[in-house]
Amino acid sequence: MLVRDAMSTMVLTIGPAHTLRQAARLMSTRRVGAAVVLDADTALGILTERDVLISLGLGQNPDTETAGTHTTTEVVFATPSWTLEEAADAMSHGGFRHLIVLEDNEPAGIVSVRDIIRCWAPSRSNVPSLTA
Repeated sequence: MLVRDAMSTMVLTIGPAHTLRQAARLMSTRRVGAAVVLDADTALGILTERDVLISLGLGQNPDTETAGTHTTTEVVFATPSWTLEEAADAMSHGGFRHLIVLEDNEPAGIVSVRDIIRCWAPSRSNVPSLTA
């Protein structure tokens, strides 16, 4: 199975000037764990729910902290033609849970560990009940 089969094509993109509260609100509304941060002057980056959580844990103000300050810019990108094994290996090796999927140098999707597990796990109808 390929990344294109598992990735979400609804990519949340934000700018580096978005506050962490704005980013968290958008991620929550769209029920996603990461946003692609686009800036004309820099490369693509990613802001994850973990980045927001770390900032809050440090006591930083989500209304003044910006996405650009907390964006990961050293990003590993996947392509739609990667296998899920390649994506999982990249995530495991890099210690992250989301990959931005690029096609023609543009974000085409995001694939997460959850997306991969959903593809690899048997359907719920085939899982034995614990109460049986």
